[in-house]
Amino acid sequence: MLPVLLVSVDNTVLAFAMPSISQALQPTGVQQLWMIDVYSLVLAGLLVPMGSLGDRIGRKKLLLIGSTGFALASALAAFSPNATWLIIGRATIGFFGAMLMPSTLSLIRNIFTRASERRTAIAIWAATFSGGAALGPIVGGLLLEHFPWGSIFLMGLVVLLPFLALAPWILPESQDPNPGEIDVISIFLAISTMTPIVYAIKAVAESGLTPLTILTGITGIMCGALFVRRQLKRPIPMLDVRLFTNPTFTGAIVGNLLAIFSLAGFIFFVSQHLQLVRGMSPMDAGIFLLPGLTITVLAGLAVVKIVPKIAPGTVVAGSLMLSAIAYVVVAVSDNAVTNLGLMIAFLMLGSASGAGETIANDLMLSSVPSEKSGAASAISEASYELGALLGTTILGGIITAIYRSQIQLPQGLNAEDAHHAQETLGGAVAVAQHMGHGAQLLSSAQHAFDAGVVWTAIISAILMASASVVVHRLLRRA
Repeated sequence: MLPVLLVSVDNTVLAFAMPSISQALQPTGVQQLWMIDVYSLVLAGLLVPMGSLGDRIGRKKLLLIGSTGFALASALAAFSPNATWLIIGRATIGFFGAMLMPSTLSLIRNIFTRASERRTAIAIWAATFSGGAALGPIVGGLLLEHFPWGSIFLMGLVVLLPFLALAPWILPESQDPNPGEIDVISIFLAISTMTPIVYAIKAVAESGLTPLTILTGITGIMCGALFVRRQLKRPIPMLDVRLFTNPTFTGAIVGNLLAIFSLAGFIFFVSQHLQLVRGMSPMDAGIFLLPGLTITVLAGLAVVKIVPKIAPGTVVAGSLMLSAIAYVVVAVSDNAVTNLGLMIAFLMLGSASGAGETIANDLMLSSVPSEKSGAASAISEASYELGALLGTTILGGIITAIYRSQIQLPQGLNAEDAHHAQETLGGAVAVAQHMGHGAQLLSSAQHAFDAGVVWTAIISAILMASASVVVHRLLRRA
């Protein structure tokens, strides 16, 4: 559970540190999204190769290597002098992070063979992930009020020390007894599928369809087709793509992806709203969201007792519908800025995420042989990271586009200040603070941002409601 805590704390604390990072490093809108997304991009591209590698060389061994590299890379990122350096540091963290999550989930699959024990273990695994998400804003907020923003990356060292002291003695080793050889071509194709597709999504969100984005997206799709074709032909594939013919496996993966899409997108904009519109400190913003993150943990544990009485497919589909209702609450709140509306919405999202992800992961793991749990866990984790990536990219891109179209810049701004103010809300706040009459700019920027939040909530509600129907059909026989 300690590596799970390491990853989840790192994910959440960065979202709450973005206003501080934005003001300190003054990134462009694209750079700001890349700071968050490059980690998920690298991670998603490498999860399947790393999960397969763990099946071959041992999941415990890969977990130890990844944890050490993750913490060291985090320490280096803490002292980034500019936005580009921080993006590179986050990419390095993503490389080692790809070794962690599949190893933890596949170890659970092989340690706990009884269904009831496995489901409880997965609930604790998910609770640890959510608990880290709850801990990140609190500890991160405390650090940001007393130390520079780089201190948030040093928290991983505190988690790493007990892990390295205990893991070599406590964790059992497990691996595929008949793994086959490492397929370098498949690894290359897996990365060449994810990277261009995600880049194309980002580019479309930033500047619309262009010949370059279309070409990049087509390249990713073609590499994906070649990857699937190669896996079908190999006697021992790196990833058995036939797993997706199982509707239970596919439905669980889709449910996971959309649940985290919804939650990540919400946290992306609410952390900025609370700090840059409401004027909360990072610590106060973290405390404001603590009830919602806590309910995520409780819902994941409680659903273990409920699922023997309610069909698991109904639980996963119902969680997506609850997410849709939560976004409706955001959209109909007073310009999406009332504290009560945000609190209620996040409590609903937390309940949906905790229950849905626990059952979806259990369905996914129980539908594959234990010796292939590393690769299957990697697919599950890829859905997590791709969901987080799409959540921040698509929903963040919508908010950014609406923000730029709505903001009204006051006369007299020089070109550099006008550029920073129009790029991001954090940039506008920084410019307004050193202006003689910044109140007009600040008010316009805040209203423009919240206009983007309303439209994002409407789109998310429609998407989650539609996804609930699709997932219910896939999992109705689970």
